[in-house]
Amino acid sequence: MTAGFTTCDLYDADETLQSCSLQFQDLGARTLFTGPVRTLRCHRDNGLVKQVLSSPGHGAVLVVDGGGSLESALMGDLIAAAAVRNGWAGVIVHGAIRDRAVVRTLDLGVKALGSNPRKSAKDGAGEADVPVEFGGVTFTPGATLWADEDGILVTP
Repeated sequence: MTAGFTTCDLYDADETLQSCSLQFQDLGARTLFTGPVRTLRCHRDNGLVKQVLSSPGHGAVLVVDGGGSLESALMGDLIAAAAVRNGWAGVIVHGAIRDRAVVRTLDLGVKALGSNPRKSAKDGAGEADVPVEFGGVTFTPGATLWADEDGILVTP
């Protein structure tokens, strides 16, 4: 479900929600999205990102901790299109994406720190479904995430 909430109203109703302090850019066609959290930790290698987003998402939000690196993109238009086809609600990238012009047309929530046309490695190095932490928030697999133009909230 992507309608009927704002992160401001949710936080006002429940101040125990974690609020991510990083200022992400809204890069997908959806700016309002919610779902259960799945996580990845990878650095300049998007092999796991491609693998996970090519599998059924069941309305989940993939949180990718790329360590905040803007050196290369962890997702582009082809991987984002696979996420749409596989039913993902959104992707949060603590790092960069590429192919912004196409990604902004896709029915997918996408928040990232920025963009870089440089491809990342494709070795599949990293960890899946582990707690990741950035912006003062711990993203735990199975937690609920809400995102809109004002920011990102996560259940503690």
